Amino acid sequence: MELIKHTLVEVRGLKLHVAEIGTGISQIPDVSSHIVTYFFMADHVHLLTGPKVVLFLHGFPEIWYTWRYQMKAVAAAGYRAIAIDFRGYGLSEQPAEPEKGNFMDLVDDVVALLDTCGINRVIRVFLIGKDFGSITAYLVAVVHPERVSGLVSLGIPFLLPGPNCIRNDLMPPGFYITRWQEPGRAEADFGRLDVKTVVRNVYILFSGTEPPTARDDQEIMDLADPSTPLPPWFSEEDLAAYASLYEKSGFRFALQVPYRSLGIDCGITNPKVTAPTLLINGQKDYLLKFAGMEDYTKSEQLKHFVPDLDNVFLDEGNHFVHENLPKQVNELIITFLTKHCN
Repeated sequence: MELIKHTLVEVRGLKLHVAEIGTGISQIPDVSSHIVTYFFMADHVHLLTGPKVVLFLHGFPEIWYTWRYQMKAVAAAGYRAIAIDFRGYGLSEQPAEPEKGNFMDLVDDVVALLDTCGINRVIRVFLIGKDFGSITAYLVAVVHPERVSGLVSLGIPFLLPGPNCIRNDLMPPGFYITRWQEPGRAEADFGRLDVKTVVRNVYILFSGTEPPTARDDQEIMDLADPSTPLPPWFSEEDLAAYASLYEKSGFRFALQVPYRSLGIDCGITNPKVTAPTLLINGQKDYLLKFAGMEDYTKSEQLKHFVPDLDNVFLDEGNHFVHENLPKQVNELIITFLTKHCN
């Protein structure tokens, strides 16, 4: 049985947490669902690199652990599977000035990590992103197309950070993104609760079909009923794993990236993702209720930015489609990787 290995890798002056399984050279036996971890420190890591590499990029309120099912599946299919905690998240170090963070910081981190891990321009990578991790993956594919073999996005069509990325102005005033973009408001809201409860509440709220929206006399955390059970596909053990990681990192950088940097222009004009791309949507994902989002996701306009696009909708999928329907998502991912692996 091969274990998921955990490393702290020096990347652009910060130590980033990297989880990894598989070599990408030959098929390995399937592994059990039990994840065993260990850590070692490294300034530079030169690990065995095969021609088939998949890099997973998490969203919020997630962490590397969100990819536990997908990492094992792609490793068993013969790929080197790598998942990171973005800077400021989980076991990765915090930047010196979190409030100045933006999406291009994450793009630069991804490219530097590939270089450090020996994944060069000859060995291109498949990127798999969820939530704001998808936005980062798209940006890497736009700015560094020579590094990307293909891209899988879970629930997020192509979006470019900037004033029109998410149309808060077309949503109700209590829209959660609007609330969390207000300096200090989410900090005060989250600060009333322990970290585990915050993560629990966000998972429950984000598993619904409507965008979390508060009344004038409410905060976003008030929307979660303490008696509501966790989703059946998300266990108390899963919650504890997430909570332990956010207890280390807190939410300071997470509120900056993605939420408070969504409207920052990233300086890219005429963006185009030339890599083959698979967009896996949960039909019950609340993001489809954002102003104009479902129409855009299902429109031909999307192919202007991502010409080589396959767009799939899973009827019972929600915002966490890779966790609530892991078998279906894994099958789609493996089929895509097999089709586009040179």
